[in-house]
Amino acid sequence: MIHNEPHELAGKTVRVVFKNNPLDSQFFTVEDWVDRVMGRSWGDCDGNPACLTYAFRAGLADIPPDDEVLYGKVNGLGTIVHVSELEVK
Repeated sequence: MIHNEPHELAGKTVRVVFKNNPLDSQFFTVEDWVDRVMGRSWGDCDGNPACLTYAFRAGLADIPPDDEVLYGKVNGLGTIVHVSELEVK
C-alpha cells in the first residue's frame, strides 16, 4: 500500500475539473486513495473499468503518471481522479 492514511477529503463531495475537458466539471464523492480502496496501484488493476478509463483520460490530459489518485463516484459511477484535478477552495 502506498498511502498509510486516508485522504483528508475521504467521505466528502468536491468539484472535479477534468483536465482533458475543463468544461466538464462534475461533483466527485471521494472514497479514498485508489491504493487503499483497491489494495494496489491504479496501474496494476488490470481490467478494472475505472482504471482503464483513467489511464486513457490521463494519457490525453498529460496527467502525471503517479499514484496521487483518488477513487470515488461521479453520478454514481466509480471514477478515478488525480488530485491535481480537484477544485479545492
